[in-house]
Order: sequence, then C-alpha cells, then structure tokens
Amino acid sequence: MKKLFLMLMLLAPMAMFAQKFGRVNTQAIMQAMPELAKANGELAAEQKKYENDLKAMQDELTRKSQEYDKTKATMNATKQQETETELQTMYQKIQQTFQDNQQALQKKSNELMEPIVTKVRNAISAVGKAGAYTYILEEGSALYMGDAVKDVTADVKAQLAKMK
Repeated sequence: MKKLFLMLMLLAPMAMFAQKFGRVNTQAIMQAMPELAKANGELAAEQKKYENDLKAMQDELTRKSQEYDKTKATMNATKQQETETELQTMYQKIQQTFQDNQQALQKKSNELMEPIVTKVRNAISAVGKAGAYTYILEEGSALYMGDAVKDVTADVKAQLAKMK
C-alpha cells in the first residue's frame, strides 16, 4: 500500500506537466472575419437612419420653438400654455426616441454578433480538441503565462477558413 501511494505521489507531478495550454486573441480573429465587416456596415446604416430620424425631429422642434418665440407676445395665455405643452411633449418624444433607438441598436448588434461569436467559439473548440489542449485562454486574461503556452490564434483562423 505504501509503495502504491508513493508511486502515485511521484507520478502526480508528471500528470500536471502533461497538460497542454494555449492562448488565443479573439479580437484579432474577429477583426479578420468578413462577417464582422458586414455586421458593422449594417449597424452603421441602421445608426445613420436613426440619426436622420432624430435630426428631423429636432429640426421640427427647433422650428416650432422659434415660431413660438416670435409669436408669443401676440398669443393669449391659453394658447401660450398649449404651445408650451406641445413643445415639451415633442422634447420628451425626442428623448424617448433616442433611448428606443439605442436599445434597438444594442439588440441589432447582439443579433449580428451572436453567429460570429458562436463561429469563433466553435473554431476554438475544434482547435482545442484537435490539439488536445487542457485550456485555451484569452490573450491578456491570465496574470502570468509561461513559455509552454502556445498561441493558437493562427490555428483558429485556419479552422475558421475550413468552416466556410
């Protein structure tokens, strides 16, 4: 029993050394993907559309506000109150539209990025399995990495090319 225990204790460090670690730079991988450029283009077009809509609303508010300032002196108190309420409502609508647009852009970004992220994760998993890696860490997330850690970024890019 003592010999078995002693042999296990001696072999334990060897098992630790048998582990294989890799590191990957997913940002570099994603930047090289044509899918990301397409997604960014779609997002930019959507954002431009939202900006144009908001600009039109702001221009309308500015126009009505300037018109109100010019005619305020000739208006009765009731008409002034109605116009001020209308301007306040327009302003609140602009603010709400801005917030809604931000949420819509975030949702669209998530929808466009999800398949890209999934594709990269699948490629990392395939490289990990093919190379028998114990761990593949994101570059920069570990506090220390020794020399035995292999950069598998190129391998993941090659795997992605095979997946097309």
